[in-house]
This record gives sequence, structure tokens and C-alpha cells, in this order.
Amino acid sequence: MSLSVCLLFDQRTDRALRALWGRLESIGVSTLLTHTHEKHLPHLSYAVLRSWDIDRVIEAVASLPASTPIPLHFDTVGHFHRGRAALIAAPCTDLLDRQKRMVSALTSTGADLHHYYLPGRWVPHTGLATHVRAAQLARMTSLAHDVLPLDATATGAAIIDSGTGLRHDLAIIP
Repeated sequence: MSLSVCLLFDQRTDRALRALWGRLESIGVSTLLTHTHEKHLPHLSYAVLRSWDIDRVIEAVASLPASTPIPLHFDTVGHFHRGRAALIAAPCTDLLDRQKRMVSALTSTGADLHHYYLPGRWVPHTGLATHVRAAQLARMTSLAHDVLPLDATATGAAIIDSGTGLRHDLAIIP
């Protein structure tokens, strides 16, 4: 599977996204609510690693400067290949700078970063659907638009193993 370094949302945003996942599941759209181990959290990933040394990753992330909670603005639904869908965050300079620092720290450990998370290729997003069929796109998008625009705040961060759901909460927001 993969290891992600994620921003976690304030309670209001977390509840809104979980409720949206539930509405999507009710129309037959697969979401993170029922995906794999069912421990997924609403999040925005700075980076997704395909191979890593967990101790080196934790050390590298801990060496980054602590930052303040980051405001995020979601106003777009994106459809990625392989049936994935997400809410897209406006890529503000602060978010892009933080992600670039994170990638630099992680790649310095020898970890293999998924190419979609390279600076310049990364699309900041929070996942909605793990698999949406073409016939479901209009309804899924309509339900997503019911929560947009969504102003969120990333108030925490974690390193999460997507295969197991194991989570290492970070003491800082990088």
C-alpha cells in the first residue's frame, strides 16, 4: 500500500465530509468510509510514499518547522482517472510552500514519492470517491456541490499507513 503525510481538518469540516461520504455511499458511490480497513479520515495529503523507512520518515517530518493551522478553500469537484473524485483546494502559496518542504524532507530519507505528489504536479485535494462510474458522475457532483464552497482549517497532521489505517499523530502542523 502506501504511507501518507496528511493534514487533518477541524471538527466542522471533518463532520461535513463524513456526512458527504455517507450521502455518496447511499447512492452507490464507493468512498473512503467503506474503503479497505474503514479507518480512513477526511484529510489532505502532502505526500504519498510508495516505499519508506518509517523511523526516518518520522524523524524527517519532526525536523520541519511547526506552522500554524492552515485555512483551506474548496470550491471545485475534480474527477481523476480510475474513477476517483475529490474536492480540490485552492493552491495558496502557503500550502504549496509547506508541501514543497515536506517533499524535500521525505525524499531526503530515500523514500519513494508517488509522482503525483511532486511539486508542480500535486493537486491539493480531499478524497470523495474511491470509485465512481460514469453513470454516477452527475449525481455525485451534485451532492458534492451541496457542500461547496467549503472553507476548512487544517488543525492537525498525521502520518498514516493506508494499508492498515495505523496513524502517527504529529505534535506539529508542518
